[in-house]
Amino acid sequence: MSKTVKALLTACALAATAGAALAQEQVVNLYSARHYSTDEALYTGFTKATGIKINRVDADDAGILARLKAEGTASPADVILLVDAARLYKGEVDGLFQPIQSKLLNDAIPANLRSAPAADGGISWFGLSTRARVIVYNKVKVQKTDVDTYESLGDPKNKGKLCIRSGSHPYNLSLFGAVTEHMGEQKAEAWLKGMVANLARPPKGGDTDQIKAVAAGECDIGVTNTYYLARMMRSNKPEDVAVVNKVGVVFPNQSSWGTHMNIAGGAVARYSKNQANAVKFLEYLASPEAQNYFANGNNEWPTVKGVTLDNPALKAMTGGAPFKSETIPISAVGANVTKVQQMLDRVGFQ
Repeated sequence: MSKTVKALLTACALAATAGAALAQEQVVNLYSARHYSTDEALYTGFTKATGIKINRVDADDAGILARLKAEGTASPADVILLVDAARLYKGEVDGLFQPIQSKLLNDAIPANLRSAPAADGGISWFGLSTRARVIVYNKVKVQKTDVDTYESLGDPKNKGKLCIRSGSHPYNLSLFGAVTEHMGEQKAEAWLKGMVANLARPPKGGDTDQIKAVAAGECDIGVTNTYYLARMMRSNKPEDVAVVNKVGVVFPNQSSWGTHMNIAGGAVARYSKNQANAVKFLEYLASPEAQNYFANGNNEWPTVKGVTLDNPALKAMTGGAPFKSETIPISAVGANVTKVQQMLDRVGFQ
């Protein structure tokens, strides 16, 4: 065999080896704050559809942002999934995300549920599912009309009736940021002061604890994200059924600006080594298949226009009818968080 033929065969073998290695490198490294076991089907579906493997690291929103800062350019992260608008906004402001161009995502996700465009038109993050922040109340002690707005949470008529988790929790910071956008800083601070005066107990626990406290009579009014209530509505546990039967739910501000909707969303990490795969993954999460899974697996509302909802608990909450949701840019909510934190300190909201 001539040296030329040997050289060609060697080159072909090396090329084949390199091709196999490249095939093995079809991965996307995911940092996720979504701690929902039902999401496993989403990841499996993506790999089945694309052949791209997902390597996942789980942490909370704050932990993920801190890790990205610490890792810097050495970060292996490709996709970031967070469960709060304010944290997505913070990641964008801190330069941890990479604005991307995706016609599919731009067409699918409403403009108010994604970041403002960068100078080149790229989008830093997209809302992939929504959760309404609603008011629950004791059906025996409270009239629905007394709690049908967020403003009512700070009204003196509800003094001593309110249960809520910490004001500094991201879900509340985003709600308060939205209310500040609607009302202005001065009125929003007066509203927060009224809420402190209306507390039945110091803020504590999570959203599920607020629902249970209302049912137990520890307070008459609570605030929760809808997916916590939906979980209890879909539960077969007698204790959960008993709680659900005692509480009513209000989607606030139907006659004004609409109910506050927080988001879970995704972004491509600034130093992603697998950008094309990362964009494919975000686009997959905007597909009808994935959007339906957000709705049925974790009781969230799809963000993609035209996706039909099929979730018995969410339908029962709204009576099967559509409800009015706020339309302010979710990025404005994040931008208000620093002001909100200062207001919380001034009014003594823990």
